[in-house]
Amino acid sequence: MDLNATFHDLEGASVFITGGGSGIGAALTEGFLRQGAKVAFVGRSDASPFVERMARETGNRPLFIRCDITDVTGLKAAIAEAAEAHGPIGVLVNNAANDQRHATLDVDEEFWDWSQAINLKAYFFACQAVVPGMQKMGGGAIVNFTSISYMMGNSGYAAYTTANSGINGLTRSLAREFGPDRIRVNALAPGWVLTEKQLDKWATPEALAAHLDRQCLKDHLAPQDIVESTLFLASRASRMISGQAMVVDGGVVVSG
Repeated sequence: MDLNATFHDLEGASVFITGGGSGIGAALTEGFLRQGAKVAFVGRSDASPFVERMARETGNRPLFIRCDITDVTGLKAAIAEAAEAHGPIGVLVNNAANDQRHATLDVDEEFWDWSQAINLKAYFFACQAVVPGMQKMGGGAIVNFTSISYMMGNSGYAAYTTANSGINGLTRSLAREFGPDRIRVNALAPGWVLTEKQLDKWATPEALAAHLDRQCLKDHLAPQDIVESTLFLASRASRMISGQAMVVDGGVVVSG
């Protein structure tokens, strides 16, 4: 990964990332490692090969903790383990999500609860778990990943877009509540980032061409495009930015 900027204050920072072993999350883990941060991440699948590759390629070994973030008790335990290993969490990146497609008329209560648990509930409780440590340190940064899907009014995954919208409400409320503690809370809304999952499931030539036509910038988004924006929001370079939703989508939606 060839980064365009270095954020010196992230060197040595204790960073916790959900879903940090695959897709955008893996790129985030690598990006923070290359800044010299102490990175812990969680995921459901074994990430040992990824950990070894990161240690070899960056010279900085991340801490992987296997965890299903819908298990709030397990998530809180993972955050405590990371804080014990690396010091109090100074940067939380709520990245893990699941955008499984679904028809509204097929959704039952079990699916709805599962979707909210992974896409919204886990975000709230991860924030709750790191705030006390950030308060003691005199500040911190939280980056909550949302999506432009709800801004576009996309169909095909109403439970997911509901959670996306809720993440923005959560972000604004926490930014207001904990701003006096110098805890910054922002949302980051990626556009269509061509991860392996997206390429395998939905990125047909026709769909890609149609989406690119909607972008102002005529390049498809890659995971690295999201990494550097996240690093900025995590660093003191954005010290007076809080309660905001940063859109990184090549110019599809217009915010403000």
